[in-house]
Amino acid sequence: MAKEHSFDITAEVDKQELKNALEQAKKEVGSRYDFKGLHVEIEYHEKAKAITLLAPSDGKAEAMMDIVVSKAIKRGIAPSALKETKRESVGGNNTKLTLALIDTIGSDDAKKIVKEIKTQKLKVQASIRGEEVRVSGKSIDDLQECMRAIKAMNLELPLQFTNLT
Repeated sequence: MAKEHSFDITAEVDKQELKNALEQAKKEVGSRYDFKGLHVEIEYHEKAKAITLLAPSDGKAEAMMDIVVSKAIKRGIAPSALKETKRESVGGNNTKLTLALIDTIGSDDAKKIVKEIKTQKLKVQASIRGEEVRVSGKSIDDLQECMRAIKAMNLELPLQFTNLT
């Protein structure tokens, strides 16, 4: 009797690593010469899944976003997990930049993933389970081929393949 193997496709982001990356970004911004004497803020809103950056100019806000993304990458967070959603001018010629934290697979993206798996004609089954997709099959080779096909889709999601058994 052949054993059934499976894995989960998720878009989870380690919240503690994100907080650590933001703390590192705050330290770097505070120590950089080009930010000396300027009022800048980096805030994480956990409930809203958003990060706001406040800077005195558009260029400085862009530089802060680059710092945040680079610190997140060094902490193992995919850059696709942070997406710019809003850029606005606020009082005193300041710029407020809002980054959304993408840490779930939406139903449309889950359906795309399942459809792609079915078009590969591999001997695997895919099912949507809330915010994750479970893929199961008898051959680990088929599961690995499935992973390669999903990575090749280049979705704007921080996809992770977990629980391979």
